[in-house]
Amino acid sequence: MQPDDAENLCQTFKALGDKTRLTILWALEQQEMCVCDLAALLDVTESAVSHQLRLLRTLRLVKNRREGTILYYRLADDHISQLIQVALEHVQEP
Repeated sequence: MQPDDAENLCQTFKALGDKTRLTILWALEQQEMCVCDLAALLDVTESAVSHQLRLLRTLRLVKNRREGTILYYRLADDHISQLIQVALEHVQEP
């Protein structure tokens, strides 16, 4: 493994290690959502959600699209969903 790959992998797992970010990713696996919908779901401020989404976007875990003045977020690709699903299966094993 190359040092840059190791660092990027560590940053990805660090992002997944935060309950709020993991919940955001789980919600976005179900459907595209805007900041206001995610804030309501998580019962946190829109500013807090925006901060987490910025980090997730920097790590290429989520993408967004603009519709008028609203940004809608979704998972960047199927790998993110698979990664979460495999981790969930692992922790649910007896």
